[in-house]
Amino acid sequence: MPYEFEIVVPAGKKKERLDVFLTNHVENATRNKVQRAIKAGSVLVNGRKIRSSHSVAPGEVIHVTLPKSPPQDVVAENIPLHILFEDEHLLVVNKPAGMVTHPAYGNYTGTLVSALLYHCNSLSSLNDVTRPGIVHRLDKDTSGLLVVAKNDAAHAFLSRQFARRTIEREYRAIVWGKFKERSGIIKAQLGRSKSDRKKMAVVKDGKVAATEYTVLEEFDYLSLLKLKLHTGRTHQIRVHLAHVNHPVFGDPSYNGRHIVWGPGTPVQKAEVQKLLKILPRQALHAKTIGFIHPVTKQVISFEAPLPGDMAEILKILRKG
Repeated sequence: MPYEFEIVVPAGKKKERLDVFLTNHVENATRNKVQRAIKAGSVLVNGRKIRSSHSVAPGEVIHVTLPKSPPQDVVAENIPLHILFEDEHLLVVNKPAGMVTHPAYGNYTGTLVSALLYHCNSLSSLNDVTRPGIVHRLDKDTSGLLVVAKNDAAHAFLSRQFARRTIEREYRAIVWGKFKERSGIIKAQLGRSKSDRKKMAVVKDGKVAATEYTVLEEFDYLSLLKLKLHTGRTHQIRVHLAHVNHPVFGDPSYNGRHIVWGPGTPVQKAEVQKLLKILPRQALHAKTIGFIHPVTKQVISFEAPLPGDMAEILKILRKG
């Protein structure tokens, strides 16, 4: 089945070629792929076929039909893994920032799956061929813990725990600003952004999502949070925090690389630039994961310390 969706050009959008706009706003798109789709008549602007050179205008409705890419053969790669636990049924790994969980368009090598295939004799097969063993995922630039299934029975058992929200998951994030309340729950429905298909957004007709936060430390214009997911939506923590004007520090997609709190003085700007050089990603880490083992039925839990980039930023902030 083809992949169909609509994008509404946002208000205030400056002139930009249609093919450039779509390349920047459609997940896993390339300009060549977009141009082929436009030429084939698979892209309509306000219901009409249009050229790649068309300048998009605010309010235009772009309807896109793209063929789904066929599954790619996943190649095992000798990539080091930080494994916290392993037995014949599952393993728990600490994924570094910058590693994609499973292959997708534009990221077929260097993934966690490629490393797992090299390391393991077998992985569960409940997913398609590009995601063997993957029970859940983390964003490419989010570091932290993942549980991986080695067989289908373990995968099914773990998946039920995720579906019932009984998995223990705790995150750490460095975010912009200070909170009025030291703890709380952010509730806002999430869905794909209508102006940028690569992003998620708070939308009226989205899926219910809830994120619990606790402030652990406060600094002049940043805070360290403990976060727990009550639901597991794509980019949930990042979008929820940006929605309440506390974007994750360093997040390039959700306004985390701009000064949104503080005086904005030359001194602060210089300090922020220093911190952003240390952290070229969102300051988000999956610190804890706990679950019932599919065979022993014992509750097991694991923790991963903050990665070096986040730890270094906190060290600098604490000295300040």
